[in-house]
Amino acid sequence: MTPYIHHVQYYETDKMGITHHSNYIRWMEEARIDFLNQINWPMTKLEEMGLISPVINVNCDYKKTTTFSDTVSIMVSVTEFKGVKLHLAYVMKNENDELVCKGTSSHAFLDMEGRPIKMKKDYPEFFDAINQLIH
Repeated sequence: MTPYIHHVQYYETDKMGITHHSNYIRWMEEARIDFLNQINWPMTKLEEMGLISPVINVNCDYKKTTTFSDTVSIMVSVTEFKGVKLHLAYVMKNENDELVCKGTSSHAFLDMEGRPIKMKKDYPEFFDAINQLIH
């Protein structure tokens, strides 16, 4: 997997010139979408199949600040997937390979009416593709 690269924008910083903490969660979503694209299961394909994937939990552990024009690489990995909830981990590093943030997110899989889906039974190809990536 290739890390997702984000360049910190001026509008993402606060009055002190430091990236506002809420942006790291946005970057996690950007990295998750990129991750799905890299494994050939883009969100558009999942939605066309009738799936939605809401966030049910998110966590960020901030380690080092970032500022305007910094480059942040975000590595996404699957930590657990049993077919109902997908658990992802994120490692964010700056251009000096220093850890700036570690995060996690959990996602459910629902049909378009909001009912839970059993991925192993209903979408075995996607289930297998994700399970091959568990670290």
